[in-house]
Amino acid sequence: MFSPEGPSLRELAVQALSSVERGYDLLAPKFDHTPFRTPDSVLEAVAGALTRLGPFGHGLDLCCGTGAGTDVLARVCRDSVTGVDFSAGMLDVARRQPRPGGPRLAWVRADARALPFASAFDLVVSFGAFGHFLPRELPGLFAEVHSVLRPGGRFAFPVLAPPRPSRPGFWILLGFDTVMRVRNALWRPPFVMYYRAFRLGAVLAELERAGFAVDLYALPEFGRRDDGSPRARLVAARRLP
Repeated sequence: MFSPEGPSLRELAVQALSSVERGYDLLAPKFDHTPFRTPDSVLEAVAGALTRLGPFGHGLDLCCGTGAGTDVLARVCRDSVTGVDFSAGMLDVARRQPRPGGPRLAWVRADARALPFASAFDLVVSFGAFGHFLPRELPGLFAEVHSVLRPGGRFAFPVLAPPRPSRPGFWILLGFDTVMRVRNALWRPPFVMYYRAFRLGAVLAELERAGFAVDLYALPEFGRRDDGSPRARLVAARRLP
C-alpha cells in the first residue's frame, strides 16, 4: 500500500495518536506516497466531467492537502484557483510542488467549517476529505460552501460506491472505522477519520437543505456494479439563488 518513500509504521502510529491537524503536519512530506492521496484515475475522471460542465471562472479546492485537486481546478477554471486547508504542513508541500502555467493560484490556511471568503467562487471541489467530518458537522460544512459560492456555482466531489459485505474491502473499511472509534474513546485528542460515515443518501438530503439543487453524473471510467449502478459518481450540487 505504501511506496518506499512513504511513512514508516512508527511515523503512522505517531500521526494516528495526534490531532488531525498535527497528524497531517507530520505526514505532509510523505503524503503523496501513501494510499490516502486521491488516485490519479479519480482526478482524471472528475476533470473530464467538470470540463463538460464548465468552463468556470474562480475555483476553490476545499481541504486541498498537497494540491492534487487544485491541479484539476487549474484545468477547468479560467481566472483563479485557491487551495484551502487547515494543515500548515500540507500547504507548505503544496506551495513547493511544480505547477504548469494557468490561472492565478493562492493557498490559504483555514478551517473548512469557517471559511474566510465571500461569495466569490464559481466552483468548489473536494477530494477525500469528508471522512474528517462527523455527520452532525455536515450541515455547517455545506452551509459554509454555499456561502462562498456565487448563485449558480457548483460544489462538486466524487463518491465511490461502498463495497458489499461479500467483498474484502467492506471488512477492511469496517475494521478501520472500528479501530478509530476505539482509539477516540480511549485517547485524546481525537483523530476523526471514518470511511463509512459519509452516506450518499444523507449527504444529498443535507445538500438540498443547505440550498443546493443536486445532480449526479456517473463516472464511466470505473464501470458499473452487478446491479447496473455506477461504481463512481460525481456529485455536482448547484447553489440556488
